[in-house]
Amino acid sequence: MGKIYIIDVTNRDGVQTAKLGLSKLEKTMINLYLNEMGVFQSEFGFPTTHHETHYLRANLKLAHKGVLKPIHLSGWIRALTEDVELTFKLVPEIKHLNLSTSTSNQMIEGKYQGRKTKKDVLKMMADSVDAARSLGAESIGVNAEDASRTDLHFLTEFGLVAKEHGADRLRYCDTLGYDNPFTIYETIKALAENVDLPIELHCHGDLGMAVANSIAGARGAIDGGQDAYINTTVNGIGERAGNADLVAVLLAITKSKDFAHKYQLGNGINLLKSWKVANFASYAFRVPIPINQPGVGSNAFAHASGIHADGVLKDPANYELYGYGELGRGQPETVETGREICSGQYGGISGFRHIMDKFSGDVALSFKTPEEANRVLELVRYANVAAQKPLVEDELLFIAKYPEIAKELLTMTPLT
Repeated sequence: MGKIYIIDVTNRDGVQTAKLGLSKLEKTMINLYLNEMGVFQSEFGFPTTHHETHYLRANLKLAHKGVLKPIHLSGWIRALTEDVELTFKLVPEIKHLNLSTSTSNQMIEGKYQGRKTKKDVLKMMADSVDAARSLGAESIGVNAEDASRTDLHFLTEFGLVAKEHGADRLRYCDTLGYDNPFTIYETIKALAENVDLPIELHCHGDLGMAVANSIAGARGAIDGGQDAYINTTVNGIGERAGNADLVAVLLAITKSKDFAHKYQLGNGINLLKSWKVANFASYAFRVPIPINQPGVGSNAFAHASGIHADGVLKDPANYELYGYGELGRGQPETVETGREICSGQYGGISGFRHIMDKFSGDVALSFKTPEEANRVLELVRYANVAAQKPLVEDELLFIAKYPEIAKELLTMTPLT
């Protein structure tokens, strides 16, 4: 049987969300949390976008150091030879890519306005896969944008051409959330059988079915004899109504009726990290977690009805499918109600040492010289300028531990 793997796209699709964004340090922290969780791959950014270059290369250095391993770090680009060439010029260390092009009649006619045909789309994709492989890409995913509105015959042809030129996966993009669990199952099963490539499921929530479609699509891929790769974002944050939520997808795979015994994850996932990554993303994006969010919402384990409260106190399994402890919940959260010293862009060395002294490991005392402490403080100031909010403990510890990487993350080189 095939297996299910998670490719999180928070740092690509999530940050494209209108009115939202993350600093480069925050994107790095997301990658670190995803790695701790056991996520197979993070689509960590845009290699052809100049302001991403330092961030992407810094994260690849973390991978080389073994800090970001075993997670794969993949870049998203258009399926154009010139984009592939620019990618390897700006980020020569990159090893994993997803190449994207539109495939539906609506997109070909509505976006390209007669400038491209289906034949052109196939050639663009084939040429870009050839270029990526020749320049050193170790894995290549080919994205069919608006696949759910694409004729199945052409989608199959698209996948077969991708396979012929050496692509490793076909990404089926339900770009507008148009599919439902029944249609996506049949389509993905047919693609898996006829194209003979692993299938990625990239589902949006415009009709509220992103998680359900992802699970149904994964089942279709496996029933068709292939591995399935589900795209997720933390807290479901994504364009318009969002993407398939990471924690909800994992819970659906592992907890839903008659699913996990046959359709299994291909690598171990540490659900204990769910609460941590969800809360960090909420803070970083400045978007509260909905109270009814599966697993991590504030009401996910709250009971008010007398019947429910009585039942769950007698045996939690009466009204809870899984325990809050499985998601890393249950520890009290401390909120300062008196004096509070924050890290900020105008902070000084005394306040910085006070904050660092509160953390486990006594990091502040490990600074060899006052100059070293001041250097880290300066990086913290810059990070606060980028985030425009106080840094969390993990961010401060990261900067103290990897100051050279932090410096690269905070560096912007405007075009001249």
